[in-house]
Amino acid sequence: YIVALMLQAARIAPGDRVLEVGTGSGYAEAVMSRLARHVHTIERHASLADEARARFALLDYDNIEVHTGDGSRGWPDAAPFDAILVAAGAPSPPQALQSQLAIGGRLIIPVGEEGLVQELLRIHRTGEDSYEQESLGAVMFVPLVGEQGWAEDGRSARIRHVNVSAQGDDPATVISAHAIPLPHIGDEAFADAFDRFANARVVLLGECSHGTSEFYSARAAITRRLVERHGFTLVAVEADWPDASVINRHVRHLPRRAHAPVFSRFPTWMWRNREVAALAAWMRRHNEGRVYAQQVGFYGLDIYSLGASIEAVLDYLDRNDPEAAAIARERYGCLTPWQSSPEVYGRAALRAGHALCEEAVIRQCRDLLDDRLGDVDGLHPEHLDAAQNARLVASAERYYRVMYYGGAESWNLRDEHMADTLDQLLHAHGPESRAVVWAHNSHIGDARHTDMGQSRGEHNIGQLVRQRHSGETSLIGFGTHTGTVAAARDWGDDMDVMNVQPSRPGSIERLCHDSGHGRFLLDLREGHDEALRSALHEPLLQRFIGVIYRPDTELQSHYARTSVSRQYDGYVWFDETTAVDALGASPHAVPGDVPDTYPFGL
Repeated sequence: YIVALMLQAARIAPGDRVLEVGTGSGYAEAVMSRLARHVHTIERHASLADEARARFALLDYDNIEVHTGDGSRGWPDAAPFDAILVAAGAPSPPQALQSQLAIGGRLIIPVGEEGLVQELLRIHRTGEDSYEQESLGAVMFVPLVGEQGWAEDGRSARIRHVNVSAQGDDPATVISAHAIPLPHIGDEAFADAFDRFANARVVLLGECSHGTSEFYSARAAITRRLVERHGFTLVAVEADWPDASVINRHVRHLPRRAHAPVFSRFPTWMWRNREVAALAAWMRRHNEGRVYAQQVGFYGLDIYSLGASIEAVLDYLDRNDPEAAAIARERYGCLTPWQSSPEVYGRAALRAGHALCEEAVIRQCRDLLDDRLGDVDGLHPEHLDAAQNARLVASAERYYRVMYYGGAESWNLRDEHMADTLDQLLHAHGPESRAVVWAHNSHIGDARHTDMGQSRGEHNIGQLVRQRHSGETSLIGFGTHTGTVAAARDWGDDMDVMNVQPSRPGSIERLCHDSGHGRFLLDLREGHDEALRSALHEPLLQRFIGVIYRPDTELQSHYARTSVSRQYDGYVWFDETTAVDALGASPHAVPGDVPDTYPFGL
């Protein structure tokens, strides 16, 4: 009966690929194999797996693959799956299994914190970072033993990990003992503690949400310190290149150009806020009176500005080489029908079965770089803009094409583009250049030590920068326990100021909250505070809020497992935080009350 109930709940279709955790005798898999195209199954006991494999062969069940391993981690080599069924009870839905669902996929799993009685859940993946959950009633299963389930002794593996440290103390106590207190962000001494990271060539500053004021203000204070005291030469942020280019021209006192208001694409509040406006105002004051080569630049790393980047390349060529501009218009004409909605291009390319515009945009990029810009000063603002916009069009064409294939490729392409752009900026600014990077924790925390890298095959800019600039990087994450955040409930929705749920037990955030300190820094570098590094070595839950926040499904939507001390070199904690003060989107933003409104358009 329970096999039938779970199969019915999974809604398995003839073409589906299914994963079943807990092979046992193989009965459930045999039934599944008659419903689905292909079945993968994991059994942690090798003898049972061998017996089931032989049984399937004897009975000619030829569309079942049996694996031996930790079922709580799933089987990423064969992901994504249309349905995953788990024949054992977990303390919470394993993040690895959820991440291995295809968009639209269903996870059927018994979940319960204590005892044998669990709640059978159906978790439906509705988007890249969104899940819906419903209860199918009470059930009784044996425990799911594994890294993301229960330990052999019956305790949650997650709780086991967070209750052990080299000193014998619980991690919250170790955090309390090693926390470096921070004064208020407005205090001149706030950034003193971050001098320890200033020997790096690249300092990456994260955030656990895209809408928290304290994260922006703290990063601004740290950036100012790194520029003024330690000679950092550029700021690169998780923003579109053309928008950031307007800010760059403003802070470097270059002539204005006619343009639409910057950062007008969803999510506007991510960069159109008072905190970023204050940083831009400071950078403009800092650069005043300095020669161009000694000024600090502001640049965007992201990949989404296909239309604006095409327009920027054409504008450059119109002013410098009208004949080349005509050729570029012809080549970019392939993308014109999709310029305002590039995601539609990806769908069209998928249907056509080939890259519709790849050859044209790559040829245009190479011509511009090799024939027009190859012999000029790499830091020249006009040339740097044109070159990067041409590169971005080529990357964006591929990005919108591969995003429809699912999996890790589109994420990896985006972060590779950001890492490549950073390297190009460092090269353009010369061998003595040093960069401060602002991006989300999911981008700057080394993906190799997270579910992203271990279960989903994803890498990120933090990992790539560590690998490319070994020994010359500092990755600093940020976290909070509760407060408010600026976010939307779905992509394209209006911004809302939402309450942040208190952090969950078993998370790095709850440990920091339980330490009893409201604001501090943890130094996680190798060779410093090894007791702290040991206490935070084993996997913990960590919260990631992007521009979308869904408190009702927070565990499924916004938590992942990470090894914090390997993921970051430092971790900044604010126990309670507030939403960013958005410009043009917040009821508190009064036109005209920012001293210098350009270029934010008030």
